[in-house]
Amino acid sequence: MKAQRIVMLKALVIMFLIVTSFTGVTVVNAQEDTMVIHAIYDGHEDYGYNFIATRNDEEYTITFQEVKKEVLEAFDLDSDTLLNKKFKITYTVEMIVTIDDDGNEDEEEVNTIVKLEKL
Repeated sequence: MKAQRIVMLKALVIMFLIVTSFTGVTVVNAQEDTMVIHAIYDGHEDYGYNFIATRNDEEYTITFQEVKKEVLEAFDLDSDTLLNKKFKITYTVEMIVTIDDDGNEDEEEVNTIVKLEKL
């Protein structure tokens, strides 16, 4: 049983290495922080879920590219019924630094909703 797990783990590692070598992208650094904001739901686009928040009396849009499965099961963010509703959003911000085949670094910020509460 233990030998089967080791073989399976090795196979998964090899598959990961093969896939990343074909994509030409290597993840160098990934950092994650948890944040909480209050914001008004502004709808869903192809690139993510938009909320309008206020900081220092200035409105800004924050987009969440990912949403935990449990949150989507509790809130239908694809429907119009939640538009303009206020939420307390707990989310993570993950900075992913990748290096392409030419050695160029690219930083990408991924916001993920981990908890959502309607206010």
